[in-house]
Amino acid sequence: MKLSTFIFPVAAFAILSLLSCGHRVDRVSVVERPEVGVSKNYVNFREPLCKAPLLKLPVGSIRPEGWLRKYLELQKEGLNGKLGSISAWLDKNHNQWLDDDGDHGWEEVPYWLRGYSSLAYILDDKEMKDEAQVWFEAVLNNVKDDGFLGPRNFENGRPELWAQMVMLWALQTYYEHSADERVPKAMANYFKWEQTVPDSLFLKGFWEEKRGGDNLWSVLWLYNLTGDKELLPLIDKLHRNTSNWTMKGDLPNYHGVNFAQGFREPALYYMYTKDPEMLQATYDNHFEMRRRYGQVPGGMYGADENARRGYVDPRQGTETCALVEQMASDEILMGITGDPFWADHCENVALNTFTAAMMPDMKSLRYLTSPNMAVSDEKLHGPSIDNNLRGMLSMSPFSSRCCQHNHGMGWPYYAEHLVMATTDNGLATMLYAANTTKAKVADGKDVEIVESTDYPFDEAIRLTMKTDGQEIKFPLYLRIPAWVEGARVAVNGEELKVENSAGKYVRIDRKWSDGDEVLLTLPMTLGTQVWDQNKESISLNYGPLTLSLLIDEKYEQHDSRDRNFVQDDSHWQEGVDASGWPCYVLTPGSPWNYALLVDSCNKPVDIKMTKRPYPESNQPFTTAGVPWEFTADMVEIPTWGYDSTGLTDVLPDSLAERSGDKVTVKLIPMGAARLRISAFPKEIQ
Repeated sequence: MKLSTFIFPVAAFAILSLLSCGHRVDRVSVVERPEVGVSKNYVNFREPLCKAPLLKLPVGSIRPEGWLRKYLELQKEGLNGKLGSISAWLDKNHNQWLDDDGDHGWEEVPYWLRGYSSLAYILDDKEMKDEAQVWFEAVLNNVKDDGFLGPRNFENGRPELWAQMVMLWALQTYYEHSADERVPKAMANYFKWEQTVPDSLFLKGFWEEKRGGDNLWSVLWLYNLTGDKELLPLIDKLHRNTSNWTMKGDLPNYHGVNFAQGFREPALYYMYTKDPEMLQATYDNHFEMRRRYGQVPGGMYGADENARRGYVDPRQGTETCALVEQMASDEILMGITGDPFWADHCENVALNTFTAAMMPDMKSLRYLTSPNMAVSDEKLHGPSIDNNLRGMLSMSPFSSRCCQHNHGMGWPYYAEHLVMATTDNGLATMLYAANTTKAKVADGKDVEIVESTDYPFDEAIRLTMKTDGQEIKFPLYLRIPAWVEGARVAVNGEELKVENSAGKYVRIDRKWSDGDEVLLTLPMTLGTQVWDQNKESISLNYGPLTLSLLIDEKYEQHDSRDRNFVQDDSHWQEGVDASGWPCYVLTPGSPWNYALLVDSCNKPVDIKMTKRPYPESNQPFTTAGVPWEFTADMVEIPTWGYDSTGLTDVLPDSLAERSGDKVTVKLIPMGAARLRISAFPKEIQ
């Protein structure tokens, strides 16, 4: 697609109705993007930066409920919440971030801290906030005389700056919570130091060169806050020293995590240059990676840990680090483009892949998660997977030192972007989950929106306004996912006319009063995705969720100190009771090697849905708790099994022998399946 097709904001498109609702006149329209204006409530990218249509609300403005709050509470009691007392990399004794003479802590401390602090502020948990403050105080009280921030590390005589990029993000979250003026001062001084470093020494390490956009985003954030024009030359410097993410028909690097972060760098530079080719480059990057290595369900691509020519099957996995970094990129791009595409994609990754990357109690995770994954064990699987180390697939609290510390930002950042401010002084619902949002609208007025829903396991999303007895006029934007056919919107029981709204927004501009209610209904239907470039395999979608074969998951518990089950770079703090943090190997207790029976139009021959009560546990992303399932007819492919390394074998071709006996199997959302087959061979009946 070309940029002009779907990127530029459209102020008001296809006004569909003016109707009286409760003696008010509502202006209702379907628009491609929120209107871009000058917010009276939140600073919107000062000149000369490009104005953004959507602005992130400060951390703590959104209080999640339902399954998302349950996930955050599990995270608090799980690996992320307790990692500070478990991981040797977070040991305060001789830690680089606390002691200039320290010998550990590098990326692990800021990786962990940015998710941990966001979680602390969202949950308003005093103990967690106090713990985060220890680290922030150490960073802010130890800024060097030349402005350098954090531990000094060198690589071949050059300053190594990757860990600082991550800490900058953590400081931004801390400032949103605290308004501590030491943060912008420290960041400004650090950026002045960066401007003194010759280009020949700047961003020359492997990670920082690929991920310079992370640094650039922090410069944009600070300039947006302070308007200090001395920061602007650093934007050009960062761009020219970062890998070239504007290549035509190619990418500068195919490391999975580097891509998930780096691909958005041109869009960030666009905010300064206003060059549409920069913005288009980010879209091109996204689609180029999916064209080559992402012809699979779940939103991601096969890069375990580097995408390789010929390794494109849905058995190839993605690092948990790449999942959360992709979600963060999607969330940033939601804001600077206003394009609903990025919200759709963020939901796809979060609800279909990230949910299955961790154990349900969130005390362990795996390094790699794949769309087709019939075994999750500790064995060596190279060269079938790129990183030939033990523990790549097992569920472990020590799956790797990167994912172990970095996974924690996934759900807190997702929660922070459920609702965003619009620059025409309204609000937009972007990612759907139950929550209460408190924000400023109109001319500084306070409003509260209570969102009640079991989405994505329910079609209904109910928004209730609380205006403290006032009438407040502001626009409310409802994102309509691209997969929806026939979305319905009602205000106080009266239906609005919102035709052709899929992949757009419904904009309701009215005077809102206490108790006003918006009911958004997103009808979910069964859809089929054919992956032409991956042996015409088929995945089935129901609303935002992709379906997976229900496999009987057998869990074998192991000691996480056993080096046969974890990676070598994992280290415990002394004195930790490891029995509370086991690792698991998952093996199938039922057949999984099936082809889906379809008709000539690639539609399932006989598929039925059964609904169950929503789980009281608020954990619908488990095989036991999922509130609905499908049954479908399939045939077994006896020759499809495991390859010589023990990894799930590649998809069989159309000539592979079928058993001939039709079997009725169960399907559940792939996000609830830790073992899963989500891209099926097909058998035309």
